[in-house]
Amino acid sequence: MPTACWNLLSQTALGALMPSSLSKDASKVSTSSRCGISKCQTRLIIGSFRAAGFPSPKSCVKHERVQPTSAISDILTNDNSTMSTADVETENIGLFGMDSALESYKDHFRYRIMRYVEQKKLIETYEGSLEEFAQGYLKFGFNREKGYILYQEWAPAAQEAEVIGDFNGWDGSNHRMEKNQFGVWSIKIPDCNGNPAIPHKSRVKFRFKHGNGDWIDRIPAWIKYATVDPGKFAAPYDGVYWDPPPSERYQFKYPRPPNPKSTRIYEAHVGMSSSEPRINSYQEFADDVLPRIQANGYNTVQLMAVMEHSYYASFGYHVTNFFAASSRSGTPEDLKYLIDKAHSLGLRVLMDVVHSHTSNNITDGLNGFDVGQSSQDSYFHTGERGYHKLWDSRLFNYANWEVLRFLLSNLRWWIEEFNFDGFRFDGVTSMLYHHHGINTTFTGNYNEYFSEATDVDAVVYMMLANHLIHKILPDATVVAEDVSGMPGLCRPVSDGGIGFDYRLAMAIPDKWIDYLKNKKDEDWSMKEITCSLTNRRYTEKCIAYAESHDQAIVGDKTVAFFLMDKEMYSNMSCLTEAPPEVERGIALHKFGHPEWIDFPREGNGWSYEKCRRQWDLVDTDHLRYKFMNAFDKAMNLLDEEFSFLASSKQIVSSINEEDKVIVFERGDLVFVFNFHPENMYDGYKVGCDLPGKYRVALDSDAWEFGGHGRVGHDVDHFTTPEGVPGVPETNFNNRPNSFKVLSPPRTALVYYMVEETLEENNHNKSTTFSEAGTATLVEDEENIKKLASADKSGSFSESSTTGRLENEEREFASSENRGVVSSEAEGPN
Repeated sequence: MPTACWNLLSQTALGALMPSSLSKDASKVSTSSRCGISKCQTRLIIGSFRAAGFPSPKSCVKHERVQPTSAISDILTNDNSTMSTADVETENIGLFGMDSALESYKDHFRYRIMRYVEQKKLIETYEGSLEEFAQGYLKFGFNREKGYILYQEWAPAAQEAEVIGDFNGWDGSNHRMEKNQFGVWSIKIPDCNGNPAIPHKSRVKFRFKHGNGDWIDRIPAWIKYATVDPGKFAAPYDGVYWDPPPSERYQFKYPRPPNPKSTRIYEAHVGMSSSEPRINSYQEFADDVLPRIQANGYNTVQLMAVMEHSYYASFGYHVTNFFAASSRSGTPEDLKYLIDKAHSLGLRVLMDVVHSHTSNNITDGLNGFDVGQSSQDSYFHTGERGYHKLWDSRLFNYANWEVLRFLLSNLRWWIEEFNFDGFRFDGVTSMLYHHHGINTTFTGNYNEYFSEATDVDAVVYMMLANHLIHKILPDATVVAEDVSGMPGLCRPVSDGGIGFDYRLAMAIPDKWIDYLKNKKDEDWSMKEITCSLTNRRYTEKCIAYAESHDQAIVGDKTVAFFLMDKEMYSNMSCLTEAPPEVERGIALHKFGHPEWIDFPREGNGWSYEKCRRQWDLVDTDHLRYKFMNAFDKAMNLLDEEFSFLASSKQIVSSINEEDKVIVFERGDLVFVFNFHPENMYDGYKVGCDLPGKYRVALDSDAWEFGGHGRVGHDVDHFTTPEGVPGVPETNFNNRPNSFKVLSPPRTALVYYMVEETLEENNHNKSTTFSEAGTATLVEDEENIKKLASADKSGSFSESSTTGRLENEEREFASSENRGVVSSEAEGPN
């Protein structure tokens, strides 16, 4: 069951309907982030909808991509370009055509572009190409060659080195390594009787001599599998030589699914996906969980904690072995099975990649190689610059040649060896700035982004990484976890951007939790909610989500827990009347796992009790959790049918603080959110773009979602023209048409325009409003009213039928009925 993404709002135009999805271009809202943003990370098994938040409160602009000049585009992305940055005017950078305010920082952009081009050219000169450079795993670590195994390791500070393991009784005297001028140690280990000298699955380590004469054992940096003895308490991890015979190698059977119009992401942690209090396996996740994800309408899975990490409770963010899939859930071949199974179901797979920092562990992590090395000869910076004081982790030296090879090769490894379809980069804010975002507030002032605080080395690495990823996999999806709002982060490298496809809308989950913790329902600000959900940069796409593991981790509550508290343990049965807390929870929180997460750790006696998913809750028919799951599926199917997430048409037409109502359009759908805890609005007037007949496409108050069925789904809502054609200021909320609806409290309603037949269209065009027409409509209305009165459940709304009559009479709205004017709905500036 997906954990929390909260009501339809964070998803729709705001994200376009909750689970989090990725959409095409986002409309212009502002050129800087001005709503409060704080550190949080999308976690847990939640959906993520393309294009963060609501549509733009401003008028819809179907913008075209600003094309950079051929010169600047060529120099930034063409591997065969012979030009240098000196040949290109800074003013030609594509970003400046989208945001002229960036021109004030042209020196910064010129510098970082020069650094990028120079680094790329050096790599092409000495390594052949960026793509070849990123195949370091074919040279470093253990690689099977004809007649021998080649092992290479970069350790420039080592005085002597050897390889040890089960194969030589942990005595490396006969397996000494040689060092070249670049600090790379190597050895060829001949086959024995035609078989590899190092058996598959045997343990290995790199042993080297420190400058003080001490010998140190470390897990090879490029190891492809690392594991621990489960029978020993606090046993250290061992590197494992992974080279299965052809009969044991997993062979991919299914092609990668094509990039969908809009990506509906289900974010998952394989280990905690079992309903039992234990670590789940890759194979069990593939067979038991992936079908659930597909059935609920998702088309992408984002896997967390894939890269090996010795401390489980780090949630996978203290990586120890970058090329090794976490052994807790199985072998590398098991992970390949999972990804292939996902592809067979039409699901793309993204991986959480952690290149922002690494575990501080010495014996089982990359940090173990940082012995006696200077900053320029190390994976990490020395001193304070090489240590993240809040995360207790080491920070990479992105200017180092071998660090670039290691990290870029790591990306290509996961794409080509495991068939991942893209990445979510963790901790991008920490990479972008020397201060790592610690004790820093980002207000949107451009001086915060382009100054000496910017880590240009890291920026250049990310530009190289994104160029590489899209070069080897054009359809890749690459997401940045950035809380700062760095301009150009999600624009192509050819535009002078950093090259990510999407950024996470990080402020959204914090906003919901803040409201649930600190505000009464009646004090919720529609303007503030809209600001948080639309706060994004023009042309830079976002992923919106409503709850992350940062909110649900031990010490805090999930959204479900905040809403329903202890009642969710005892009053979720459909066989009894729901108490007010559950009524509120079902109305506002439309899907998600109820309990918090707590990984096994010393503080809880190493318990797995809270580190699992309770699938039985959603599978038990008499429990109300099934309603959340049903709505989760319905939201995804809504996009599948109407493709509204991929639409650049995004308009907020009304933000009414008194009514607690927000109205917006995404694609050709009209969304009406009523956050008022009590008020039901009969005949509520909403603006729309296209004239015609509208019906309910999705209703959060429907019986199948645990609601009260107060809105009629087969009622026609006819539009009325508003104001003078072509003069928006005379329209209703700047919309040329309107219709009236029933809006119950705490509900989200989505309306679609009914496609009429050609005959009906011609008839409507030729028919003028007349008494005869009115009589016919009245007769129709009487029939509908009879049906409604006969329905004891009240599933038909008389106000909806009345609204139809009033619309057909084409009464122009009086100024008292126009609600919020457009100036109130402009959102962030």
